[in-house]
Amino acid sequence: MTATILLTPAAEERTPSSLPPRLVLVPAGTAPAPIDGAWWPRSRDLTAELPALIEVLDPLWGRITRATVNPTFWPVIPRKVPVHGHVVHVGWFEAEQDPHKLLLFYTAGRWDLLVVPPETEPVTAARLMAMATDPSRSLTATGLIHEVGRFGAAAEAVAESDSLREAVWDSEGGHDARHPASRTPAESVIYHVPTPAVGV
Repeated sequence: MTATILLTPAAEERTPSSLPPRLVLVPAGTAPAPIDGAWWPRSRDLTAELPALIEVLDPLWGRITRATVNPTFWPVIPRKVPVHGHVVHVGWFEAEQDPHKLLLFYTAGRWDLLVVPPETEPVTAARLMAMATDPSRSLTATGLIHEVGRFGAAAEAVAESDSLREAVWDSEGGHDARHPASRTPAESVIYHVPTPAVGV
């Protein structure tokens, strides 16, 4: 089963705590992997962010009783977070837990979610969420963050290379080719290497 909750334009006007969580889960029956889904919180305030997430997951997984995080990216970690009808105990581990992972414990087991940093650009966040639920994945939460970072750096390098090629072309008189009267038939076909499409 895949549960995806996306923002609607009207929802953007509401306060962060009243917005639905941005969440994607692995399909049911998927082979065990380091991550069971991805969550993109709107802030680093666990007291504000966790209740909406847990309210969505409780009916799917069973009542969540505990959550743990790595304190690296969470400035304040509350001991308890009230959720409709119960309280979730929150703990933290430094060396033992991936800093980009949220662990949620419920009656029958544990779920591990990639935490997409709140400040992440929407295109990058969508890519991370897709990668986190890819059945062929084998990366840890931090591994996924680094992989997307490398992809972004490669895409920027390609864009810079295209800009440099165009600048060189212009400096060598290529700008004259834009005027049909100045082109000979052999010069009228100009090949431009397209930038690879950025897939999600």
